[in-house]
Amino acid sequence: MTAVPDMDRKDDSHDSFRRGFEEGYRQGLLSGGRQYGTLFDGTSIIIPTYNQLHFLKKCLRSIEEHTESPYEIVVVDNASSDGTAEYLQSLRGQVRFRILETNQGFSGAVNVGLMMSKGRTIALLNNDTVVTEKWLRNLLYCLNSDPGTGMVGPVTNYISGEQKIHVHYRKLEEMHAFARKHNHRRPAMWRDSDWLRGFCLVFRRELFEEIGYFDEGFEIGNFEDNDYNIRVRLAGKRLVIAGDTFIHHFGSVSMRALGSSLFELNHRNESYYAVKWNDPIGWVQRAVQHAPGYRGELPAGALYYPQRVAVKGIGDAVYWIEQGQRHPVEGSLSFPVVQVSQVDLRRWPVGEPIKSTQAERSWRGLDDPAGWGAGVAILPDGQVYHVEGNTVRRVISITAMHSWQLHVKPARLVAENELSGRESGPPIIPLPKLKQRL
Repeated sequence: MTAVPDMDRKDDSHDSFRRGFEEGYRQGLLSGGRQYGTLFDGTSIIIPTYNQLHFLKKCLRSIEEHTESPYEIVVVDNASSDGTAEYLQSLRGQVRFRILETNQGFSGAVNVGLMMSKGRTIALLNNDTVVTEKWLRNLLYCLNSDPGTGMVGPVTNYISGEQKIHVHYRKLEEMHAFARKHNHRRPAMWRDSDWLRGFCLVFRRELFEEIGYFDEGFEIGNFEDNDYNIRVRLAGKRLVIAGDTFIHHFGSVSMRALGSSLFELNHRNESYYAVKWNDPIGWVQRAVQHAPGYRGELPAGALYYPQRVAVKGIGDAVYWIEQGQRHPVEGSLSFPVVQVSQVDLRRWPVGEPIKSTQAERSWRGLDDPAGWGAGVAILPDGQVYHVEGNTVRRVISITAMHSWQLHVKPARLVAENELSGRESGPPIIPLPKLKQRL
């Protein structure tokens, strides 16, 4: 007699599997959510990459062979077409990675990596580097030797500026012997610098939380590291070259692949940098003069950001910035709200709610003690100041004006002596431009 399949039993088995799968998925989401903000006592090594798979493989292999300190690797691929995505997927959890749908440039990839990172320290590393024995241990020792140090970088064979040293090897196979002799801890070889190049940068997570993401206004690459250097120095932190640490750098392989378009790209980035900062070294020097009276009240990111503006993060809530706090706005506003990253938003502690009508008056300068009725003061020579009650603050550039929507505030032409009775606050710098929601 032919057996008849028990269809009810088959259906029960399928339903049990489905319920088990859904419950497992739910538990996984809960576990992931609980651990989302958890950091580990190690370094997140963030590697942006684009169409240079053979260099990326060398870089990852060198990290595995020569890194003793606890670390995680976060690779962000800028929509490569050379099999990078398939390679990263084949590693099956050995690295964390993100495949971007379009090329977001160096800054865009770094920012995704910063968002994904879990380490208490962060290392930004070019994909065309080969790390060496003791590299991370030495750099961390240099970084942690002084709380005033913001970022450290190694020396190398191929770079512009102070970090390039003469090497005695001719082949990569000989490089590790050279590095082994060089990478002995020698604090006497550390030296302060005005600039660190972006091929390898190591810093604490607190620095990132203080000054924020890289500026994505720099297309593809170049000058974004100069920009970040300025912001670190505005935070009152040192840039240090760890001369006792060497890594190999093949040198700008992704940028050179751009060919003839590299010159035009470099020119655009240089122009953006110049307009954004308008005498960057001068602003660092002038800002340091203001910093002692303000340092410690707010992180550097908020210290050099304006008061009396409205901001929002990735959610719908709108906040009014006043006296170092973000106040939830009750009601709608008629003036522009500035989009900021979640990292920027979290710097301001939450204060008491404010009515939209009160924010409107303050934004327009209608509560000004001298009755100017303006939020911006302009001197005859074109210098622009933001009016924040009895404090006026120099706006460093047209980029800063537009970044904070200050150019649409009511403005007043004033004589220089009209500012003399008000306190002079720290200068106002631009937000980093973000093309992604972070």
